[in-house]
Amino acid sequence: MKELFNQLNYGLNANELTHKNKQIIRELLTCDIIKFYKNKYYLKDGFTFGKIDISNNGTGFLQSFDLNFKKDLLIENKNLKGANYADVVVVKLLPIKKKRPSAKVILVLKRAHETSLVITKKYGEAILGMNIQTGLTCALKASQKSLKALPLGTILKIENNNNNITEVIGHIDDDFIDEKISLALYNKNTIFDTLCENEAKAYGDIVDANMYPQRVDLRKLSFCTIDPIDAKDFDDAIYYDKKEHAIYIAIADVSSYVHAYSAIDKEARNRGFSIYFPHIAIPMLPRSLSENICSLKPNEDRLAFCFKITLNHDNEIIKEELFESIINSKRRFNYDEVDNYLVKLKDLEDLNWIYELFTITQNLRKKRLKNACEFKTQELRMQLDEFNKLKSTRLEDDTSSHNLIEECMLLANKAAAKLIEVGIFRNHLSPDFKKIDQLLTDLSTLSIDVNSKNNTIELFKDIQTLADELNIRPEVDKLIIKAQKKAEYSSENAGHFGLGFDKYTHFTSPIRRYSDLILHRLLKAKINNDKKLFDYLLLNIQNTCEELSILEREADKVAWDFMDRKFARWAKENIGKKFKAIVIENQNSLQVKLDDKIKGALITIIGSKANLLEHVEIEITQVDIISAKIFGKITNFFQLERSQDV
Repeated sequence: MKELFNQLNYGLNANELTHKNKQIIRELLTCDIIKFYKNKYYLKDGFTFGKIDISNNGTGFLQSFDLNFKKDLLIENKNLKGANYADVVVVKLLPIKKKRPSAKVILVLKRAHETSLVITKKYGEAILGMNIQTGLTCALKASQKSLKALPLGTILKIENNNNNITEVIGHIDDDFIDEKISLALYNKNTIFDTLCENEAKAYGDIVDANMYPQRVDLRKLSFCTIDPIDAKDFDDAIYYDKKEHAIYIAIADVSSYVHAYSAIDKEARNRGFSIYFPHIAIPMLPRSLSENICSLKPNEDRLAFCFKITLNHDNEIIKEELFESIINSKRRFNYDEVDNYLVKLKDLEDLNWIYELFTITQNLRKKRLKNACEFKTQELRMQLDEFNKLKSTRLEDDTSSHNLIEECMLLANKAAAKLIEVGIFRNHLSPDFKKIDQLLTDLSTLSIDVNSKNNTIELFKDIQTLADELNIRPEVDKLIIKAQKKAEYSSENAGHFGLGFDKYTHFTSPIRRYSDLILHRLLKAKINNDKKLFDYLLLNIQNTCEELSILEREADKVAWDFMDRKFARWAKENIGKKFKAIVIENQNSLQVKLDDKIKGALITIIGSKANLLEHVEIEITQVDIISAKIFGKITNFFQLERSQDV
């Protein structure tokens, strides 16, 4: 839509209209938004395109595709014209009555989602639906008699175009409904259709090596996998050959089972990514693939797409080879096991190569971090009980085993990126100056004063050094990450700022990321010198990259929304109780995160002021289960120091 907007700004030639845009042009003409002059279509003055956001009070804000608008356009509730969150719309600018420019929606060009979730509420004598995301109410296409037969608080899925009810999700008081709400908010599926399931099951459970004589047979090598303890699918296996000083990174060969434009491929593309909840994973591929024939399970022959990376005595890369192979992983490790072995040096027999590989990866990591930053971030882990209620939380640090695997995966991803000039890259652009200036302003309140530098990585390292001295490194690292741009997929390479790489892509997780599956297909065409297939796979690749970047963010939002809902239910049972917390936002609103026995819950503080990263005691005062928001007040202030149990 951005491209169409830009074309209409300068004149879109009628002869260059795509089939997809013809219908849109007809709608724009009907609504008198564009004009036709000398065989070109032009956007009329006073109109603009953009993506809409809607606040909790029902007010809309338009992020215009026109870069001349420095601020979002205000759209009052009465002027939304049925537009929902993230829809692409055309608006007409209104006369400026206040300081902030405003507009009204004229046409919804593209729905972000075909459906919305509403909760039934009583307004007077009528039962209406309140949108869970926006708080807006709407009349439902159902009789009042049938609506009154449902208990108030029933969650319904409705079509955005006509408010027809398509599904009764459940009731808001049910602890088991949170997963359904989080998935439905972003239109995510849990079930694969029969065609996908049958297509996946057709491959069976075993790999017959005799059917693949052309593949490199690596089954005698002592590969292993290292994953979280509760992992169900195993994307990657590693092996180190001491004699050749070579690291093997074997990745599940999903592209041998999921062919372009097949039923499974279409569904995988729509999903984009696997979604991970604390208690269950919603896979991108049917489980008969993701947890069986594609998964590099121990003591099972499996197809793999493998990099062999040979190093010299200084651990510099001297050769990178990519080939299709068959492996047989000899053991499935979890991270905790490997961390324990790296300390106690237990005899692992044929897998003792792990110890030497760890030393090598430590050396590689040290070299890599000369041009990149190391962030001491902690990942929040949540545990639920048998009733789907929040049981406990913990903050998980990266450990030695995580670092070992990470360096191996980075080697493979970087090597894969070198093999293509156009395709799918994982880009991370440098931060802009405004965000850096805001970061430095925020840090100055924490007694972290550093001089601005031309080299942003050096600036970040100076900040981290001072943060270490103040014992607030993880919290400051989060601020640094927040100041950076988000990594995105693109068909053209733009480098990866955070990792310090000139070229980078995603190769190592085709079971759970569609981007990696695309790359595998491209690389196979490349190493087989099949230019025709390579070019065919590149059709609409930039659009695919943009869609994947959106799907990635949505997958994250689904997981975060679920956790917020579990936190909200826990908080409702603890209204009036006091907990330790840390201030993470104090500009637009005051936000704290719990830093007590329960960690990570986001709480909005009303009627108080506090410094960034200040440790406080808060009391939970109010909880909105529907929107999964928690509110509280500060009851005590502590000195700026980290809790002992973090």
